[in-house]
Amino acid sequence: MIRRFALLLAFVLLAPQSPASAQRGGDGDDGPQLDSGLLSGIELRNIGPALMSGRVSDIAVDPTDHSTWYVAMASGNLWKTENAGTTWKPIFEKYASYSIGAVTVDPHDPLTIWVGTGENNSQRSVAYGDGVYKSTDGGRSFSNVGLKNSEHIGMIRVDPRNSDVVYVAAQGPLWAPGGDRGLYKTTDGGATWDLILEIDENTGISEVHFEAGHPDVIYAVSYQRRRHVWTLINGGPGSGIWKSTDAGATWNKINKGLPSGDKGKIGMAVSPIRPGVLYAIVEAANNRSGFFRSEDSGQNWSKQSSYVSGSPQYYNEIFADPHKFDRIYSMDTYFMVSEDGGENFERVGNRW
Repeated sequence: MIRRFALLLAFVLLAPQSPASAQRGGDGDDGPQLDSGLLSGIELRNIGPALMSGRVSDIAVDPTDHSTWYVAMASGNLWKTENAGTTWKPIFEKYASYSIGAVTVDPHDPLTIWVGTGENNSQRSVAYGDGVYKSTDGGRSFSNVGLKNSEHIGMIRVDPRNSDVVYVAAQGPLWAPGGDRGLYKTTDGGATWDLILEIDENTGISEVHFEAGHPDVIYAVSYQRRRHVWTLINGGPGSGIWKSTDAGATWNKINKGLPSGDKGKIGMAVSPIRPGVLYAIVEAANNRSGFFRSEDSGQNWSKQSSYVSGSPQYYNEIFADPHKFDRIYSMDTYFMVSEDGGENFERVGNRW
């Protein structure tokens, strides 16, 4: 149908016209004539109906040039724009994975790009990846640097003091136990990896965060899950929040005030304005889900509201505004925002 419409449109536009019919306007208007010469530089293109894109799993912005972005698609490559989104080009088509879960730009070197393959949700249609890739030339080329059995990468963080120190939150296989699952650390730019936080064969790490101004203080979010054809086991005792004060050498579980019992997917954010203030959106059993806040670096949590995203396996990901304290953005079917630390949420809206 689209092809027939395009051919018909081309026939109408390119058909010979009389000077009178080709005239733009009338009553003495001597504008250009709509003829084959005028249209020769215009290529036919598909004008609809629009096709759905896939899930956008992550976005990274060049810290030195805010018009350069990298956008990771859950089932369609890694894309780059150098003009704030006016034009795009795919930059990951020659590699083994088409599904991307995380992308990060090195804060010291904007030409160094880290990519975690395999989307970071738990649907039946989830696509897996083959580990972590690194580019040192702004995405013109990539090398696989390991964790090939991770299948799903949730997040990547680069130590702001040392580009060779990188943390990878590996969720691990969705349909099977084991694999490269947990929080991994490299101190040599990806040449070797150490598993620094391991929970169990069914629980991976979905997020990793630094405390603002204290990169040796690290928070990690664990998520227990298993997909079967007939169901999703979406949670368990392995899910929770962990803290290290020595760059990942030792860990403690910090869940005082969070829902007891089995928990599902947890999203976390660290205040970039006030150190020690943390936020968590928690999926939990027995109707105990909600939004939580800590003022003491996670030692104690208080429930702000019962808000969770419409489908935590897709969303439950939050961001703290870097300019206004206690403003929190929540990924959801409709983009949500709180101005009071999670007590109330409303739609961001579409005006801008």
